[in-house]
Amino acid sequence: MFPQPVSRGRTLIGRLPKGSDLMAEINRLCHEENIRLGKVQAIGAVSKAMVGFFLQESREYFSLEFDYYLEIISLQGNISIKDGVPFTHAHIALMNNEGKMIGGHLIEGTEVFSCEYIINEYMPEEDKTFHRVLDEETGLFMWPLK
Repeated sequence: MFPQPVSRGRTLIGRLPKGSDLMAEINRLCHEENIRLGKVQAIGAVSKAMVGFFLQESREYFSLEFDYYLEIISLQGNISIKDGVPFTHAHIALMNNEGKMIGGHLIEGTEVFSCEYIINEYMPEEDKTFHRVLDEETGLFMWPLK
């Protein structure tokens, strides 16, 4: 039942390679390091961005592509298990060269120009607690309520 106590695990700090896919690279790191529960944050810049917005009535994601340079003002997300593998759910706030903000749900297709990340690992008392399941009420894969 939530809230669920967790203890701190490792903290991973690093930089992603220029030209890599931001979401795919974070997921790859989590898979390689076996991060099953955690928090991710990052700053930097992208050469292009793909963000999503969940349409609540139709229960589907709408994606937006921004094919120009943007600064990563904030990337915040969590890591848990979906379909048996580490899964990152992250949102990103970006700024263009005129100071205008855009953002949304980070999806694959966002190309890294520069990116420094911090991943904090957590250890739950019960491993199954943070496995994503389909929530019928919202149509989203979320942590269970109980």
